[in-house]
Amino acid sequence: MTETQTLFVLVGALAVEATFGYPDWLYQRIGHPVSWIGRFISFLDQRLNRESDSPDARRKAGIAALAILVVTTGFLAWAVERIFDHRAIGPLLIALLASTLIASRSLYDHVEAVARALSQYGLDDARQAVGRIVGRNPQTLDDHGVARAAVESLAENASDGIVAPVFWFAVLGLPGLVVYKAINTADSMIGHRTLRHDAFGWAAARLDDLVNLPASRLTAMLLAVASVFTAGASMSGALEAISRDASKHRSPNAGWPESAIAGALGLKLNGPKTYGAVRVEDAYMGDGRRDAAADDIHAALRLTTAAWTIMVGTLLLLAIILSD
Repeated sequence: MTETQTLFVLVGALAVEATFGYPDWLYQRIGHPVSWIGRFISFLDQRLNRESDSPDARRKAGIAALAILVVTTGFLAWAVERIFDHRAIGPLLIALLASTLIASRSLYDHVEAVARALSQYGLDDARQAVGRIVGRNPQTLDDHGVARAAVESLAENASDGIVAPVFWFAVLGLPGLVVYKAINTADSMIGHRTLRHDAFGWAAARLDDLVNLPASRLTAMLLAVASVFTAGASMSGALEAISRDASKHRSPNAGWPESAIAGALGLKLNGPKTYGAVRVEDAYMGDGRRDAAADDIHAALRLTTAAWTIMVGTLLLLAIILSD
């Protein structure tokens, strides 16, 4: 595809995903591309991650597994793109495929469900709803903690689930998008500091940090600009929080969108949290209120929607300019 075609296809994919998401009936019949990738990762984990091996051997095995994953998914995506590229409806088919690996609709729906549970059904339901989108123990969260967790998840996943896939598709087409999702899925499955995956998942975690660097910064800037068009949000607050707090986060990427959304909405996010039975001390993002509520989740959703709209509008404008 040409640069112009790539941008138009990307806008189409975003429009399809925002409108329809990934239908439940389709998931029930064939699963989801990420679940297919996940099964392949599980296969590699079972075959190559031997508990009898030394940590050094397991780290090398993890590097080999990641290389196999990247080459396999990248080649398959490249082949599909080449096949579709020679068909009249090829761009439409590629847009449909790409839409399955972008998560704006599902992210919005999951986060909005937390706000609805908090305002209508109570803390127990809100804990269940937020437990679907965060890794921490929701039973340790009060109402304010649930709201903060939802906003934090929205900020981080705005980068990982939306801006990063868009960025890599724009740069490398369908292969870039598929390889990014493969790396991101590998990090979520094996990139943890557990006894089994500390060594084997080291490469997946490091590579995921690397491929998310551009999108995390871009997401923060999009959120800051979107603050201008969002009632009650502050662009100066977002920029101040980014410059002060983003680099303090234990993740090299999550701090950027989290600090942006915290500063824009006058919140204080992140900080100490509990995963399972383990308490993790982390830096605060923003210097505002800790008493977040359902209204703050709705404000964060309005802010991120404005950021996504700016992104889509920019892509469409670039496509039109390049087509002249």
